[in-house]
Amino acid sequence: MAKRPTTTKSKTPARYGPGVIPTREEIMEAVSEFPEINSKREIARHFGIKGDDRVALKVLLKDMEAEGLLARSRKAIRVTSELPAVTVLDIPADADPDDLYAFPAKWNEDEGEKPVVRIHVPKSARVVPAPGDRILARIERGEGAVPVYTGRAMKVLDKPRKADIGIVRIDEGGARLVPVERKAREMRIEGDDLGKARDGDLVEVEVTVRGRMMIPRAKVINVIGNPHSEGAVSLIALHALEIPYRFPASVEKEALAAKEAGMKGREDWREIPFVTIDPADAKDHDDAVHAEPDTDPNNPGGFIIHVGIADVSHYVRAGSDMDREAFLRGNSVYFPDRVVPMLPERISNNLCSLREGENRASMALRIVIDANGNKKRHSFHRVMLRSAAKLSYSQAQAAIDGRPDDVTGPLLDPILKPLWAAYAALSKARDKRGPLALDLPERRIKLDENGMVADIYVPERLEAHRLIEEMMILSNVCAAETLEKHNLSLLYRVHDAPSEEKVIALGEFLKSLELPTPRSKAIRPSDFNQILYRAEKAGKSEQVNEMVLRSQAQAEYAPGNYGHYGLSLDRYAHFTSPIRRYADLIVHRALIRALDLGDDGLTEAEEARLDQIGQHISATERRAMAAERETADRLLAHFLAGKIGARFKGKIAGVTTAGLFVRLDETGADGFVPASSLGTDYFRYFEDQQALIGERTGERFRIGDRVEVRLLEAAPMAGALRFEILSEGERVRPPGRGRPQRRAKPNPRGRRARR
Repeated sequence: MAKRPTTTKSKTPARYGPGVIPTREEIMEAVSEFPEINSKREIARHFGIKGDDRVALKVLLKDMEAEGLLARSRKAIRVTSELPAVTVLDIPADADPDDLYAFPAKWNEDEGEKPVVRIHVPKSARVVPAPGDRILARIERGEGAVPVYTGRAMKVLDKPRKADIGIVRIDEGGARLVPVERKAREMRIEGDDLGKARDGDLVEVEVTVRGRMMIPRAKVINVIGNPHSEGAVSLIALHALEIPYRFPASVEKEALAAKEAGMKGREDWREIPFVTIDPADAKDHDDAVHAEPDTDPNNPGGFIIHVGIADVSHYVRAGSDMDREAFLRGNSVYFPDRVVPMLPERISNNLCSLREGENRASMALRIVIDANGNKKRHSFHRVMLRSAAKLSYSQAQAAIDGRPDDVTGPLLDPILKPLWAAYAALSKARDKRGPLALDLPERRIKLDENGMVADIYVPERLEAHRLIEEMMILSNVCAAETLEKHNLSLLYRVHDAPSEEKVIALGEFLKSLELPTPRSKAIRPSDFNQILYRAEKAGKSEQVNEMVLRSQAQAEYAPGNYGHYGLSLDRYAHFTSPIRRYADLIVHRALIRALDLGDDGLTEAEEARLDQIGQHISATERRAMAAERETADRLLAHFLAGKIGARFKGKIAGVTTAGLFVRLDETGADGFVPASSLGTDYFRYFEDQQALIGERTGERFRIGDRVEVRLLEAAPMAGALRFEILSEGERVRPPGRGRPQRRAKPNPRGRRARR
């Protein structure tokens, strides 16, 4: 073989003999140094490549394009652009948490393939990114002509929601894209850009700007599905928020191969008559409960409570395909028309569901409380249990209320009454603790066979709900205490106290209502309860309830503990729902490791990245809440779209400089009243009162006010409603003016409120 020549940075071409072609580095050096070398022909000429060697050179150049080393613009070839020292990167959602890599968030496809950046996360890193994150990173390029990048995260950024999706609507002029985002505008789709999309399809599009007028146009690049034919309006939220909803084949295969747990390493608790109490339509049952009077003479009036939780950690091992997918999802997502589970059905609805009469592997608790509900001691166990009965909340409550059925009749005295007696004791401890007692009615949407709204209702809040709630809260406290006792890191469920600014703002608002204000900036949950009680006595509970809710911080998962403010607890960790929350699975593994209950406990690698796990699953929880809320908004907008012009009763749920947000009583649907539609007066926004007040008339619209509105517009795909307010606001002294004047008639062309 001919000897390879040495190239120099000169315009003298380097000549290669037969059978020898330049290396990648040599080609990139030549193309970078000499701009005129910008084609395959010029590269071949520069290196003296002739005959059959041109074929090998052509293959090499094609490989270099695929690798992102060279970029092609028409026939011109050039070296791809280098990444700047500080770059915004996207980490793929399916990246290995222990070996992260990322791509530039913005990249000109003319530059070739996106360069890969390996993310280095030192143990002392303050910012710990996770799969699916968008980060601001400091970039370093390795030695040599071939760009090898490494990066360190400086900050985790809010990732912009995927906005390039919409619904195709065929019309006489071709087609248009109806956006699913409230603030987005419709775009035309040219006939050649429609692809295989049909009317009503949810599609992903590429947006281009064409013509002298620079009008944006949409080109269909992917047909996602048809929400109507699939009966799934939730499909829009899943794609808009990029929520994974199909399990990879490897995960399904792993779930199907899982074998039912045996008795090895477990205590036999099958004789304890546990029961599950869940919603009537629940498909999985991850918790079971039992209570009995404590016969210990040193604990008169006390109880022994048993809580069994599905042993998910036995089936979902750290580092497995199922584990990686569960971490990616973070939690299950619940829609009116479907559930997007964290784990495959074989696990969530079968092996880890505490089915009636079937042996099920469980992580269990034995808790001893006194007559006042104070915990005396507790212990964790890995057991096999067998649920004695599957009950619904309403079924169990009816039995306690004197209406037992064939199932609950035999269970009433031996099982249900002791459970309720133990709950009565726990209630005493809860009342003494004084957790935040906000009244937050939760509306449920019932769909018809076509996936549209058939009914909207508020489920009755029963003692049976509170019983399960209190026993789960107690179990979660036990988990946190045990892990602290064993000095093992854990993920707490933390909820911070309201900020000083929010407490001050609440005080100003209460002052405007002529209600007592908080005496201290260090306000306790019990102080909030006093505020709510006084507001109810004064007939102003709706206004105050809304503002107290707005003053609260958002709960999250973190390895650092600062307590749970809302529950008034010093330590709290989610343990009771490992089927649907990844945080609980991590706590299960930590308990197994701390108590030496098996070889499937928390790994050192997991413990080292608890902060990263907490950040990620806190984000997936917020994502799930947004998806559930937006899907409900779209369904309600569909439901009300046929009632344009109808009148509705509601309350003002929010006030901004731009207008009022009104929540309807009957459906809970939210809509907007622009300030410009309130009349000819100027309406100014007063933050301390959370109100818009007319400068001339003194007419005031304040958060919590009861109003009547007319529906003017509904945008079902965006989940948006626009109302006209029909009620007159309360008259107050106009800001800086004398006596209030009569309100002018509403004028849709009226001037806007001052910003």
